[in-house]
Amino acid sequence: MTVTRKTRAKGARELLLAAARDVFVTAGYAEANVADIVDGAGSSVGALYHHFGGKSDLYIALYDDYQSRQAHRAARAFRTALAAGEDDSLTLFLAAMRAYLNGCWEERELARLFLSGGGPPGFELLTRRRFRHWISTNSAMLSEHARPLSDTLVLVLTTLATEAGREVAVQPSRAGAARFIDEILEIAARLYPPDAAETP
Repeated sequence: MTVTRKTRAKGARELLLAAARDVFVTAGYAEANVADIVDGAGSSVGALYHHFGGKSDLYIALYDDYQSRQAHRAARAFRTALAAGEDDSLTLFLAAMRAYLNGCWEERELARLFLSGGGPPGFELLTRRRFRHWISTNSAMLSEHARPLSDTLVLVLTTLATEAGREVAVQPSRAGAARFIDEILEIAARLYPPDAAETP
């Protein structure tokens, strides 16, 4: 495949994803129509099936792209806090959590779509597996820093971040979302106060 063909294929994929985003956000997965997606992309059904294999694969690709952006936001905030000299596990987690929740506001239409349930058959199992992976990743990262968090606390905090993301996405304004995020982070900080004994 030539560079031009690769570029064209990438462009077609991005157009299909952008159109799918609009259709899924408006109609939901079940009511979304493939014809509306390809029309919005200025593409064809054949091109959609070539790039994604169908409506369910397109939905999952959109979800994967969203989750990748969220992971990058959280990781960047984590690294920034580390670079500033922070080494407390909870403080590092909260920095990443703030970035994740801000992302839920910035991409609130997608956050509402993916965090409210629905999706193709097997999607709920996929999200549960991703959640378990997120927990294990968090546990591994946070075990290397001061006041490491227990696996139970990582589970609680990760669950809190996920559930809070649903609420951030439905806040009526940016200011309301910011206040809610601040309150959630304040509550999360109380779960492991500075004078708490370290978990062996």
